[in-house]
Amino acid sequence: MPDPNGFLRYDRRLPARRPVPVRILDWREVYPPAGEELIREQATRCMDCGIPFCHDGCPLGNRIPDWNDLVRTGNWDAAVESLHATNNFPEFTGRLCPAPCEAACVLGLGGQQPVTIKQVEVEIADAAAAGGGLDPRPAPAPTGRSVAVVGSGPAGLAAAQQLARAGHRVTVYERDDATGGLLRYGIPDFKLEKRHVDRRLAQLAAEGVEFRTGVHVGVDVTAERLRAEHDAVLLACGALQGRDTPETPGRALRGVHQAMSHLVAANRVVAASGAGRPALATLPDGTPIDAAGKHVVIIGGGDTAADCLGVAHRQGAAGVHQLDLYPEPPHARDAERDPWPTWPWVLRSYPAHEEGGERVFAVAVQEFVDDGTGQVKGVRIAEVTVEKRDGRRFLTVLPGTERELPADLVLLAIGFEGTEEQPLLAQFGVTRNARGAVDARPDWQAADGVFVAGDMHRGASLIVWAIAEGRAAAAAIHAYLGGVGELPAPVDPARQPLAAR
Repeated sequence: MPDPNGFLRYDRRLPARRPVPVRILDWREVYPPAGEELIREQATRCMDCGIPFCHDGCPLGNRIPDWNDLVRTGNWDAAVESLHATNNFPEFTGRLCPAPCEAACVLGLGGQQPVTIKQVEVEIADAAAAGGGLDPRPAPAPTGRSVAVVGSGPAGLAAAQQLARAGHRVTVYERDDATGGLLRYGIPDFKLEKRHVDRRLAQLAAEGVEFRTGVHVGVDVTAERLRAEHDAVLLACGALQGRDTPETPGRALRGVHQAMSHLVAANRVVAASGAGRPALATLPDGTPIDAAGKHVVIIGGGDTAADCLGVAHRQGAAGVHQLDLYPEPPHARDAERDPWPTWPWVLRSYPAHEEGGERVFAVAVQEFVDDGTGQVKGVRIAEVTVEKRDGRRFLTVLPGTERELPADLVLLAIGFEGTEEQPLLAQFGVTRNARGAVDARPDWQAADGVFVAGDMHRGASLIVWAIAEGRAAAAAIHAYLGGVGELPAPVDPARQPLAAR
């Protein structure tokens, strides 16, 4: 059983980040590996709390107290098995998930700092990679049934692995030139080095999954052909339709771009350059979108904005402002607004924020300022108050607060509006709902024999939700194909995160 006194003997600690002056000169991950002594100490902080609410905070249902105690006692092989029993890709979630499990840790109820669940997860996953724990597990016998998975992000890859291990023939179709979805081209290397993605893809390939890149389903291959060649289809195309602000004066100026365009271009350059500082990033048409020597304004306060901030630092920006519409959040949970164990609205500072730049809260862009040639030269902002009534947001500009920030590059990181409108939707007979997502029946089907999972179904969300939905959709497909036994299904299509009613 876990040590019930560990949290009294040890404070929460994380491994020291690489020094800022060093890490902004390359694209390697910010956090070095934790030593075994540190990680066993932190795992010891997980107590025998009786009802582990971290299970409810995590949609995957990760057995967190179990593998924490296995790490505490040095039983790493069993910890690897326990972790992989519920999570196909813990090295991804441990690096990228904001950890709703930690927000639901019982220690938070008593005013203590939560267990470093994410860091323990990363160390277990890395130990598995180093010790042969990622050996392929191909199915003992094929079922003779075939599944097409459209999209190679975490939802599609999780479903593909589950189905392949159940004996089905799985083909993953990816419109990009390389597999991985946002793991490949959306997440910067300083958060997730691509060797982790490549290692998992090699495992899936050895388990029988076939990958076809550069194939835009609905354009290069029709839905009709896919349905003729496969017994079931899973749509896991993500939610990449970026939210825009077309009504803002000057939006059409050169130098104003969607944040994902910036991240994808940067990732492509890093992938092509190898070690060292890469060449300047450009869009596919050759338009520069690199921050080198530029004054950058990032609009948005979430993960995508922080990713752009870290990229801008590494590209050599002259200066960066990050704008947030809302006031600065509190540093601690407001128990009345967000009672434990729900996800709290608090100020979250990412490693990129300690690397430089200025955060500006409670402001809204009034105009993108033209330099006279059609190129943005600045952003005119004003302080605002935000009020929500009947589910709608109302802004009030405070008179006399307008000012201008210099801007040679503006990045819109203001969220996503669901999955992209594309030919495959009509061809498969599915439509986007009011949120821009694709609805699923209780059995995960969006149309007969066509399943949907991940951000395409849920809207832009966390990686743990994508993997959970991929696993659940795989279970539904397995049942649909008449597979023997049941696959684990951690969530149903209607499942929502913990929230106060």
